[in-house]
Amino acid sequence: MEAETRSEKPASTKPTYWLTRFVILRLLGIVYAIAFLVAAQQLLPLIGSHGLLPLDNFLPRVQAYYGSTWDGFQKLPSLLWLNDSDTMLAVLPWIGFGLSCVVIAGFSNSIIMIVLWALYMSIVHIGQDWYSFGWETQLLETGFLAIFLVPLLDPRPFPKVAPPVLVIWLFRWLIFRIMIGSALIKLRGDPCWRDLTALFYYFETQPIPNPLSRWFHFLPREVLQAGVLWNFLAELVAPWFVFWPRIARHIAGSIIILFLLSIAVSGNLSFLNWLTIIPALACFDDSFWWRLFPGPLKFWATTANQNRRKSIGVQAAAVGLTCLVAYLSIKPVINLFSPNQMMNTSFDPLDLVNTYGAFGTIGRERLNVVFQGTDSDTTVGAVDWKDYLYQALPVDVHEMPVQVAPYQPHLDWQMWFAAMGTYHQYPWTLHLIWKLLHNDPVALSFFRYNPFPDHPPRYIRAVLYKYSFAPAGNAEGDWWTREFQDDWLPPLALDNPQWQSILKSFGWTDNQPEQKTD
Repeated sequence: MEAETRSEKPASTKPTYWLTRFVILRLLGIVYAIAFLVAAQQLLPLIGSHGLLPLDNFLPRVQAYYGSTWDGFQKLPSLLWLNDSDTMLAVLPWIGFGLSCVVIAGFSNSIIMIVLWALYMSIVHIGQDWYSFGWETQLLETGFLAIFLVPLLDPRPFPKVAPPVLVIWLFRWLIFRIMIGSALIKLRGDPCWRDLTALFYYFETQPIPNPLSRWFHFLPREVLQAGVLWNFLAELVAPWFVFWPRIARHIAGSIIILFLLSIAVSGNLSFLNWLTIIPALACFDDSFWWRLFPGPLKFWATTANQNRRKSIGVQAAAVGLTCLVAYLSIKPVINLFSPNQMMNTSFDPLDLVNTYGAFGTIGRERLNVVFQGTDSDTTVGAVDWKDYLYQALPVDVHEMPVQVAPYQPHLDWQMWFAAMGTYHQYPWTLHLIWKLLHNDPVALSFFRYNPFPDHPPRYIRAVLYKYSFAPAGNAEGDWWTREFQDDWLPPLALDNPQWQSILKSFGWTDNQPEQKTD
């Protein structure tokens, strides 16, 4: 009886945020866990000593460019300046993953959140091309705000210190900038957003389609045009109401979250959508969660509220944070209203307040770079070229797209961008081919299987194809059609002296393992 009485909804109309904090931290813990798991599995192949962009090549270049190790650290703060060994690259993400699981389990304080933020910042700042995406800095900004949402020491799910309302408002400021930035970059960018035709192309040309993308692509044109209006309702209209009284911000938060979920089910955008939901949760106070949560959680929240105590330190930290964010927001706000708006840009070395945006330009056709190998002695005439299948990027026209998000295959994402450029802009592709010609297990880990298990291929090339969704129910049962466009990289062999010279200039032929023949 006592538990039932004390878990009744409080009569006070003043908003409280005990349950809101609980939800924000649990989802943030999940996103951190995914991000660290991705790093644990891919950092060594990407930037390890035998990776595609070795860290022990990158840090000396940064040091030389800025003049000293300390200056390099100030520009790109990272714990890996202290130790950039493969062991460190392997251990650091698993420490972050373990702490993320602690947060998911319900235990967090400022110390834990600081460690998570510092560990992930250490990865992002030395991740080079692989960590150049907007959601990486967005996770850092979100994680930094979360440090001030919890007490310094008390790790309990419902500590006696209430969530600082100022920090809740800073989360709302974050979701406002994210959504408005995304809307404005679209309105200023590709005309297909303004004429409501963007979704005629988006689902087919997005970085990594999923099993539902084809269904979305072939929806009636009127439905797809309505989808663009839905996009602008969520990104351009709803954000203005996140600061309003309860009913308005609950509606605004619901629209934004439903929009983000609709995007999540239509493609593979890493953990971006789930990360963006986190600040949107700050639109809701406990009166919203009261209808959804089971009795025990409501009882614990009520008990914590009844026994709450003021913490001058927590309040002072929230005020200081608010002043800092206000100051650091000047450049991002100017950027929002600039005709030359930049998206996914940081203005401070710690990535505390950033600019965001997505899909300001929509491709009208899907181009994919496909790596192919042959063990033939010639590349002229009827040569049997075998495809290397990416983890998620389309290659085989018969295969249904896979659901990989919220996990992110970093190579697949970069190859989506590479298809819109040349290998000169992505020189690490030369290193990748060099490794594939050695049957190097590091390079092969980026692909689903090795088409040359018994011996390395003689030549490897990269071919540009145009991919289009095949209509459902076609006679061949294909998911895609593809048309040859051009050689993205001509056939290369190990004995090519010009190629070897380029690789040596980057230091990529040193310590290359012997060719694998078994």
